[in-house]
Amino acid sequence: MIKRPAGRFFIMPTTKDIISALAPLADATRGPAMRAYMREQFPFLGIATPARRAAVKPLIRAFTGAAPAELIGVAGELWQMPEREYLYAALDLMAAHWKQFNASDVPELLAFVPRKSWWDSVDGLAGIIGDVLRFEHHEMDKALKHENFWMRRIALLHQLGWRGKTDEMRLFRYSLALGHENEFFIQKAIGWALRDYARHAPHNVAHFINENKNSLARLSIREACKHLAPED
Repeated sequence: MIKRPAGRFFIMPTTKDIISALAPLADATRGPAMRAYMREQFPFLGIATPARRAAVKPLIRAFTGAAPAELIGVAGELWQMPEREYLYAALDLMAAHWKQFNASDVPELLAFVPRKSWWDSVDGLAGIIGDVLRFEHHEMDKALKHENFWMRRIALLHQLGWRGKTDEMRLFRYSLALGHENEFFIQKAIGWALRDYARHAPHNVAHFINENKNSLARLSIREACKHLAPED
């Protein structure tokens, strides 16, 4: 039971409620194409994103006021389901209620990263963790050194969208620390993070790239420079 600010109690939806909302929407004609897009790694119910979100929106809204442990518990149960749409519902749940988490919950959020990892789940978690950290960097130095490259990707991407609140020196330090890696998803993340910050500080990013072009992969540089003007 959850107590709303007004003092009334209500019954929080369960994982089964979310599953019951999504299962009837399964479309066997769409599932194979969605699975192929993810390189045949995960089965899909075949539900389009707008339909999935509309089906679970009332249930997700009902988690307002839930404790972090309750949110993580339900998300964890959804994460275990084979079909990818349930994992997306878990991400939607945590993203909708990110204000109910705090920095002490980041290790539990990071625990999702190595489970059924691919860019879709990891990038969703990066956005949630970035919101929860609110311009801080708890656990990110540790993630940067993690043996799992998806964890390192989280460290690179956790500042996306922070613009003027971005810790520029940290961004550049992280980029150089992983600049030697051959992993595609790391090289891409470096470029993405730099490109995102370049919307706020294009000259600083251009200077960083010019000074360190021998320490960054071509893919990272190409991605970072996509929206830089020639004069930068």
